[in-house]
Amino acid sequence: MAIAEQIQTDVKSAMKAGERDRVSALRLVLSELQKAAKDGEGSDELAVLRRERKRRRESETAYRDAGRGDLAEREAYEAATIEGYLPAELSDAELEALLNSAIAATGATGPRDMGGVMKHVMAAAGGRADGKRVSALARERLH
Repeated sequence: MAIAEQIQTDVKSAMKAGERDRVSALRLVLSELQKAAKDGEGSDELAVLRRERKRRRESETAYRDAGRGDLAEREAYEAATIEGYLPAELSDAELEALLNSAIAATGATGPRDMGGVMKHVMAAAGGRADGKRVSALARERLH
């Protein structure tokens, strides 16, 4: 079952259960998936979900910095809802192994080689690793 179809089913279930916040969050995500499909970007639903999760996390941080805890909590809830449809993130050990193989494969020796290492790791991770997390580890290893 496609992710969009699963979300539609979950919207119906949440509506029946009276979960207003969940219905709202799922409808937002479903809308973005449908818009991406209409624009011809719909082939990678996971990329759309990752993008939306990232937006929610950035908004959450901005709201917390502005002292708007109520809005930050809503964004955090939406991000957590979206995460339920994404594959599990790589563990630290798995990410470390990918980083080691990328460094070996690219022959990276310093910060200048970070772009090649990042490209290699992100491709191997298949969307299961956050770019900021990979970047921080790569920077630490190549510095």
